[in-house]
Amino acid sequence: MKRNALPAAVWLATVVLSGFSVAQKTAEPATMASILGGQLKYLEHDFVSTAEAMPEDKFSFAPTNGEFKGVRNFGQQIKHVAASNYLIAAAILQEKPAVTFKGEDGPEGMTSRTDILKFLKDSFAYAHKALATINEKNATGAIKNPFGSRPTTRLDMSAELIGHGFNHYGQMVEYLRMNGIIPPASRGQ
Repeated sequence: MKRNALPAAVWLATVVLSGFSVAQKTAEPATMASILGGQLKYLEHDFVSTAEAMPEDKFSFAPTNGEFKGVRNFGQQIKHVAASNYLIAAAILQEKPAVTFKGEDGPEGMTSRTDILKFLKDSFAYAHKALATINEKNATGAIKNPFGSRPTTRLDMSAELIGHGFNHYGQMVEYLRMNGIIPPASRGQ
């Protein structure tokens, strides 16, 4: 997996500042888990609504004009993010992923919109479970990296999970627009 997420320190500063905003709106003080969970909830809302906006007959759409040779189609983008969510959440929890599949592309035979959307939603539930376990004491301790041999931290993996999801969200927005569909986040309220 390419690392497209912000460096952990920059991302952490952004998350902490957003946590202060959350804390000001609620009576409860923000915790690391509540801040990370809030960021994941934001990603989940935008990502899932974008995934649901594409009709079934367009789930196999991949751009062909320009420099798009070999890119994932829309459904594959969703499966890839869901698979990555599972791998990252499992690393944070220090357990095997809740679902078995090879690599970062998810289950090979899964092609229906219904199954892919369920796989996605279940991956976000698992990711929420993982981020809820992160606290000030365990955030920066070394854990096994699911994407290589160098150790990582729970905080780095949470940055990867959210940054990676938004990276693919941006790609999916383009896929929707190429099919004449206005992304849910761009629609008037």
